[in-house]
Amino acid sequence: MDTQPTPDPTMTRIGEAVQLGRSGQKALARDALTALWDEIGPTGDAFHRCTLAHYLADLQDTTEAELVWDERALAAVSDLTDERAQHYLPSLQVQAFLPSLHLNLADCHRRLGNPAPAREHLARASEHLVHLSDDPYGEAIRAAIREFAADDPTDARR
Repeated sequence: MDTQPTPDPTMTRIGEAVQLGRSGQKALARDALTALWDEIGPTGDAFHRCTLAHYLADLQDTTEAELVWDERALAAVSDLTDERAQHYLPSLQVQAFLPSLHLNLADCHRRLGNPAPAREHLARASEHLVHLSDDPYGEAIRAAIREFAADDPTDARR
């Protein structure tokens, strides 16, 4: 397998929009990603849809809207293969996306006052931790899941 990532203009555009958001230009970033979503379409490339929806969720003004985009990211990952993801970056494993995607959904549900789906997504995030690498990203997700679980006042294990 080729170890060099394949240039991907759509991912470049997603990255540019994400940087706009990180620089404080949230509305511009949201508009750019929304326009790109409209180009890709709900049945377009699964890697693009998953990535775009994941980042677009963070740019929403309401938790309800954030939840919709987080659900789209999770739905897209079910259409995504390792082979497709690895065209972009050879080290990517689709299963490693699941802890973060489920954690985002758990967080939205908790903020919306939906404890049962929040716990379900937290459990699913925890189940998929084995797919994370032992690197700073993997540890950040593991720590976020531990923190989420520790802060959950509805957790019946207490």
